[in-house]
Order: sequence, then structure tokens, then C-alpha cells
Amino acid sequence: MTGDSFLQLEGISKTYPGVKALDSVSMDIRVGEVHALVGENGAGKSTLIKILAGAETPDPGSRIRIDGQPVEFAHPLEALRARIAVTYQDLSLFPNLSVLENITISREIEEGGRVVDWKEMRETARAALGRLGLEIDLDTRLADLSVANQQLVAIARGLVHDARLLILDEPTSSLSRGEIESLFRVIATLRGEGVSILFISHKLDEIFAIADRITVLRDGQHVGTYPKEDLTEEQLISLMVGRKLRFIEYEQNPIGSPILEVKGLSKQGNFADISFRLHRGEILGITGLVGAGRTEVAQAIFGRLVPDRGEVYLEGQPINVTSTAQAVEAGIAYIPESRQSQGLFLGKTLADNVAVTRLDTMAGRFKIIRIDRLTEHVQHWINRLSIRPPYPRMLIDQFSGGNQQKAVLAKWLAYEPKVLIVDEPTNGIDVGAKSEIHQLLRDLAASGIGIIMISSELPEVLAVCDRILVMRRGRIAAEFAREDATQERIMNAAILDRPLKESAS
Repeated sequence: MTGDSFLQLEGISKTYPGVKALDSVSMDIRVGEVHALVGENGAGKSTLIKILAGAETPDPGSRIRIDGQPVEFAHPLEALRARIAVTYQDLSLFPNLSVLENITISREIEEGGRVVDWKEMRETARAALGRLGLEIDLDTRLADLSVANQQLVAIARGLVHDARLLILDEPTSSLSRGEIESLFRVIATLRGEGVSILFISHKLDEIFAIADRITVLRDGQHVGTYPKEDLTEEQLISLMVGRKLRFIEYEQNPIGSPILEVKGLSKQGNFADISFRLHRGEILGITGLVGAGRTEVAQAIFGRLVPDRGEVYLEGQPINVTSTAQAVEAGIAYIPESRQSQGLFLGKTLADNVAVTRLDTMAGRFKIIRIDRLTEHVQHWINRLSIRPPYPRMLIDQFSGGNQQKAVLAKWLAYEPKVLIVDEPTNGIDVGAKSEIHQLLRDLAASGIGIIMISSELPEVLAVCDRILVMRRGRIAAEFAREDATQERIMNAAILDRPLKESAS
């Protein structure tokens, strides 16, 4: 049961050069409630989180109160001391440090200069992981964990501060269904203990499953705060985007001849005996639980992972891809799951990111890049993919997740690939941009490109894909023609050990 307000925000504004990220936002978070914060990318959610975390200072006139008392955070440590802990979408972890060090590092910094009691730190870390139902060797290097377990370690780090407000920014983006259910049980327990949760997610089914109230931001302004019972999913979308969205409905494109064939592809410890065909104009979905080997198969096709055995054929000809450069040269492009760490050059402009794969075509005499050619190239892709805002010299970091994803797509589409592999293409993308990405993929397939789409979101798979492979424990457990596929059949194939009847490819 939720109680009085723990946190009150009054007239919160934040202005950057040329941009008003937040415009007089007022809201409150009650003791022991799960409060969802939603909005399109660019609505101001991240800025608000940074202000609450002490990483950004709001404009003069903004007021923050805790238990009715005014507070100011000039540094993240001050927010931690106020028992506000944040788990960011990008995790902000240290891959070369141990699990123990990642969980307790903020405690070490907070205690500044004191001799570290590692026995106590171990007990604290183990207790935090235990609240998440997770057993991990504390001495394990973080980089050796799956992305899903790294996500849980980031959440555990927030718990060691005995937080009164735990801010979870897209906490389920890399979790399996079972792990999400486990996290939701933890959230329910914390809620019962009086901990407030600010839950940020683009997954509306999660919002309605876990939230007590929902606050909507749009264009930096507070649209409203609503009990979840007062909203339908359609109403919430309308409040978020302020416009009518056209959601893609499955419509099969003409399917051409086979363009890619994989035979018996295996990599010990990752996947085994993977065989399938991809046709021109087809979107082939690969789904399954986190850890099933989906990404590893994609990386093997793209040359990031060298398989132990197996064959890959492109347009009927065998290819031996042992590097990403060879894959690109052959006509295979790969959009990774993590666009920020693997797909983009952060700190560089939109133009730098879009043009990087085709600089060879923009050089004039003496190998000097011609600005006119570069500008024309970048503008072409801005227009074709509707990248917004259309500012080539704007830093890629300042674009929304959806427009960053379009930039990654532009970079590889400029190579005119025959096969495009997209791994979780709408991860961390708002509902409006997701609809755009889905339509873009369908349009690309209609142009004759063969597309492999890896996705954990079953509604997405069913809306976009022509054929669906389900992986379980590193093997293909089932194959469904689109007309035979349902969420229930896919999940059964992903979870159950008994074989299911497969459709013909």
C-alpha cells in the first residue's frame, strides 16, 4: 500500500544550449509505490533521471523535496546519501573489475579513504544478489558474465545503499522472461518494505503489469500522472506521442530465391548444428530465451566468431568468413544489439557515423575527402530514413535511441548489403520509433534484401517476420511458418524439452 509522498518535484526545468530538455515538470513519488515514467525518446526522461541522481543540476527555480524538506544535489554522492540509487540503461559498470567490486564500488567511494572491510563488503554484496535470487561468484570478472547477469549486478549495486528510491532505467532490456518475473518479485518485495521504485521502460505490457501510477512526459513537459487503472494501452500511447500511430500489421512480401544458406554451423559452448536458408525479400526471425545462442550464430555468420565447423553459402557459393571485413566485402551487414557500445562512434557527429563505411567513395585527388560528396551522402540517408533532427553536425550522443538506430542502419545500408542481420533492433526504443523501424525493415525486405532479425519481443517477431526459428540451448528447437506461429507455440518451443512439429521451410 502506498503512502505519503517521499519525493516531490516542483517546476523542474533544464536548458542546454539550444534545447529545453525539461520545461517546468512537477510530480511526486509516494512511499512504497512503483511509479512508471514513460515518454518517447527525447521526452526528457533521461534528463530527469540525471537530475535525481545528482549528475545534472536543474535550472534556477526548480525545487526538489524529500519528505517535504528541500534538497539540492551537486554530486551523485549526495543523491546516494539521500538514499536515491539509479540503475542506468547503459549499466555504467566496470567490465574488468570483479562482481564484488562493481557492486560495492560506490560504497568504497562514499566512505572515502577508510580501510575497506572486504569481509563486510562480501556479505553486503552477497545479500544484495540474494535479494535478486542470484548466485554468482563474487570474484568473477564482470565481462565474463552474460549481459542479463550484468544487468542484475547493476541493480544489486543500487540495493547496497539501502535505497528509499530505486530508479530502474530499462531494467529488463536484456533479461529473459524468467529473469523479468524474478525481478518483478523483487520489486514487489521492496515495495512492501516501503521502498519507492521509479520504473522507466518502453515495454508497455511491463508498465501495466508492475506500476501503480504512470507519469507521461512529452517534449520535456509533464502531460499528466495517472493511476494505471485509468488508462488503456492505446490511451497511454496517445498521451506519449501526441499523434496517431500506424502500427505495422503483418503482410507478406514476395519471397525470392535463397540468398544465404547455413549448414551444420557449430561452435563449442555456444551453438550446434545450425542449418537454415534465408531468401531474398524474406525477414527470418530468430527468437528464444536470453542465452540460447541467437547472437552467437549471427556473429559467426558475420565473422565476429569463428565456428568450429559448418558451411555458409551466399548466392549459392561457399564463403569462408573469418573477419567482419570479409563479411562486409561479401555483402553481409550486422546491426548489433548494443548500438552505443558496438554500433556507434560516441562523441562523433551524425555525419561521421553515417559516412564512415563509404569514405572511400568521397575522396577526391590526393585521397582528400570532398565535403560536397560527404554532405550529399549524409543528407541522402537523413532523408531516406527520416533521421530527426536532420542536423549532420549534431553529436550522435544527443539523438534519441530510435534515431541512433537509424544512423547505424544508414551506415550499413550505404554498403548495399545482400543480407542484413539485426540483433534486437528496437531495444530501448520508444513506441513511435519502434513502429518506424518495423516499417523500414519491411520496406528493405521488399527491395530484395534478405533480413535475419533476432528479437526477444514476440509481438515484434509476429508482426515483422515471414518465418521464425526458435532456439533453445544452442540449437534450433522449432521452425514456424508465419501463419502457424503464435506466442504460446513459440514460448513452448523455447522452454520445453519435448520436440514440436516443425513446418516446412
